Amino acid sequence: MASSTRQRQRDSETDEKTQESGGERVCSECDSGTLIKSEDQGELVCDHCGLIVEGTNIDRGPEWRAFNHSERQNKSRVGAPTTQTMHDKGLTTSIDWKNQDAYGRSLSSDKRNQMRRLRKWQERIRTKDAGERNLQFALSETDRMASSLGIPRSVREVACVMYRRALDEDLIRGRSIEGVATSTLYAACRMEGIPRSLEEVAAVSRVERKEIGRTYRYVAQELGLEMKPVNPTQYVPRFCSELELSEEVQVKANEIIETTTEKGLLSGKSPTGYAAAAIYAASLLCNEKKTQREVANVAQVTEVTIRNRYQEQIEAMGIYE
Repeated sequence: MASSTRQRQRDSETDEKTQESGGERVCSECDSGTLIKSEDQGELVCDHCGLIVEGTNIDRGPEWRAFNHSERQNKSRVGAPTTQTMHDKGLTTSIDWKNQDAYGRSLSSDKRNQMRRLRKWQERIRTKDAGERNLQFALSETDRMASSLGIPRSVREVACVMYRRALDEDLIRGRSIEGVATSTLYAACRMEGIPRSLEEVAAVSRVERKEIGRTYRYVAQELGLEMKPVNPTQYVPRFCSELELSEEVQVKANEIIETTTEKGLLSGKSPTGYAAAAIYAASLLCNEKKTQREVANVAQVTEVTIRNRYQEQIEAMGIYE
């Protein structure tokens, strides 16, 4: 009762200060006018002292309490959120593969056979026509390639949204499903700043590199995707990590790339080869030498490319062997 009385007094004081300030809400404690509305609770909070100027009596959270992740999972009565990586957005149900009832007891032989038949028919009726079956296959291919490349879930969602847009605009006609799925995954990686070269994507795909590049250019043009040139510095941390090089080499490689790019050497060059050459030069300068073959294998470029880019970079930097 005492706390509610104090809250009403603060509200009345706030209303008085609001009227005095010409309609602008101010904090009753520090007279600050920087009030922020909380998105989750809907409360009006002072940004200066943290006082809750205006609260809400509606608690939008669950009625139960949980103190760890397992309790939260057990008490939750909702399923997983919708996702674009599944053809039905994850809204359908599935029959568990465990042959157990609700109490954890094993099913009889007849029940197991019945559940096996139900699983089979449930899998069949998930897709109603050939279009949904093709979409299911394309999204599963995207998920498979993304898993092989170590691409995060958010980028997979973007790739699946791109594929759905291409499907809605009838860009799949006359092209392979795998080719369009691979090209949208490559486009999503470029848009989200996840460095994956065309060679790396082609290595996990079932189509050739030339077809992926051709389909990617077509899809990007038709969907109006604005793709900026790839910055070679995006490849430096991953390549250095695979080569087990220190942070000093990464910093030096980025410095070489930035300096030589300002002099116009990057124009028309492959970003992976450019980054590989900068890492090779930085490893020599930092006394952590790696062979050209080791760097080329990690970057998936040829040793000739590294030698050519390396010579150009050290001359531009004014470094002579």
